[in-house]
Amino acid sequence: MIITVVTATHNAAAELPGLIACLRAQTDRGFDWVVIDGASVDATPSLLADAGDVVTRWVSEPDFGIYDALNKALRTVTQGYYLVLGADDRLDPDAIATYRAEALRSGADIVTAAVAVDDAVVRPRRGQRIRSGPPLVSCHSVGALIRRSLHDEVGLYSRRYPIAADTHFLLQVERAGKRVAVVDKVVGRFATNGVSGRDLLGALCESYRANVEVRGGLLRHTAMLVLRILKNRSRMAG
Repeated sequence: MIITVVTATHNAAAELPGLIACLRAQTDRGFDWVVIDGASVDATPSLLADAGDVVTRWVSEPDFGIYDALNKALRTVTQGYYLVLGADDRLDPDAIATYRAEALRSGADIVTAAVAVDDAVVRPRRGQRIRSGPPLVSCHSVGALIRRSLHDEVGLYSRRYPIAADTHFLLQVERAGKRVAVVDKVVGRFATNGVSGRDLLGALCESYRANVEVRGGLLRHTAMLVLRILKNRSRMAG
């Protein structure tokens, strides 16, 4: 079974060594790593060039943001499963082994596991029809091993959602009734200084749009958006 780690980077020289180190430390090294760099002007390309023992393919060229970069990576992945990791995300040493074992055991379309986020542990929240962020999984990055062929059915990540294309994609997967397996184990740490963390209002509004588009329920989701904005107004004001 093929597992491909996909990463979008841009001027990530400060964070990238830690990601390279955690991938080198995996107990299961039977994975590919595809990195799409958005024409970084720092040492990112040099770091990738020097990490040939773990980097399978990489390119550095202009793109239209994270999901455009992920789509470029996925066009080179034709089978198996993929795992999204940001340059500042980290995997525990047995994460790839854990994901592989559960995917082989369950045959699920998505395998999701618990993820450390700041000082908390985020677990998959199954069965909740309304929630902030992607459905089905704990986190799209770090917390979800995804079957590549799902994109053949519902499309690649939409460029109409620069922040919440993951939510839009997973809502469509949920609607299609695909199989999800849950691992009750922390597999790594998700960093919160990405675009969704920096632009919380934008993330909430895009998640709202995606939910209305895929699930309907305009009034219900509008009410939830207002409540979430009120709940997080202090964070957005800062």
